[in-house]
Amino acid sequence: MTTGRRITVFGGSGFVGQYVVRRLAQQGWIIRVATRDPVVASQLKPLGNVGQIVPMRVDVRDPAAVETAVNGADAVVNLVAVLYESGVQTFRALHVEAAGRIAAAAAKAGATRFVQVSSIGADPAAASAYARTKAEGERAVLAAFPAATIIRPSIVIGPEDGFFNRFARMALMSPVLPLIGGGHTRFQPVFVGDLAEAITRALADPAAAGRIYEIGGPRVYSFRELMEIMLAEIGRSRMLVSVPFKLAELKGAILQHLPGPKLLTRDQVILLKQDNVVHQGVPGLAELGVPATPIEAIIPTYLDIYRRGGRFAGRPA
Repeated sequence: MTTGRRITVFGGSGFVGQYVVRRLAQQGWIIRVATRDPVVASQLKPLGNVGQIVPMRVDVRDPAAVETAVNGADAVVNLVAVLYESGVQTFRALHVEAAGRIAAAAAKAGATRFVQVSSIGADPAAASAYARTKAEGERAVLAAFPAATIIRPSIVIGPEDGFFNRFARMALMSPVLPLIGGGHTRFQPVFVGDLAEAITRALADPAAAGRIYEIGGPRVYSFRELMEIMLAEIGRSRMLVSVPFKLAELKGAILQHLPGPKLLTRDQVILLKQDNVVHQGVPGLAELGVPATPIEAIIPTYLDIYRRGGRFAGRPA
């Protein structure tokens, strides 16, 4: 039990963040949730005791706001990231500059532990700007806080995920689902609860300081296999159509300029050209003592809403 210790979680109101905050609250941490939207973050307060979880409005581009958020913190977790760029929310501003700024502020404040959540595929030489800036962000963090722990997850799945939910919704509206590049890209999906547990264990383990962990589930799947699993779970038959990378890049280059949430960007297509799996010999869930949960045990708990007749219609035969 770490009762009384203070931690600041940047991006704590997001998909992964809410699970991290829940576990930290169970362990007795006093938690500041640094976020652009403290109203959303206020929904996390019932996860802890009165006053244990404190939402803070923080613009991670503002050095003074970041320093205020980490003042007095014993530990800091940075989960801030975007899947596509929009206005001032650029990859460089958030993945690189904000990450370095947060790490520097944490070091200045005297924090003893720092966890930076990055991504499998982070590579300074990557063709994808997302993957490239993730790697540059890691470098900025380690320059400012050498004892930081870097966590690189594969795609993260769970009730609020943007992966299975997204394609299940598409399956409700369209008789066809696209397989970019033929659906051969490999992934190692990790349950969000396992990732959150890995983050909290890395905070508590002195041996995790300065190390990089790649976090994936117990099995590797092709993108096609993941679509087939999703369709079987929701009891829907849809045509899976291969879309060549070049055509998908062209489509992404057009769609990324449309207003609102981006269905596809050119950079996302480029990212799909590389497998998203744990590299051999790199420490992961096992080294942090976290059993890996199969996705087949998780997706029935939330994809049931997409079945014909809804959640209470029963599982498809």
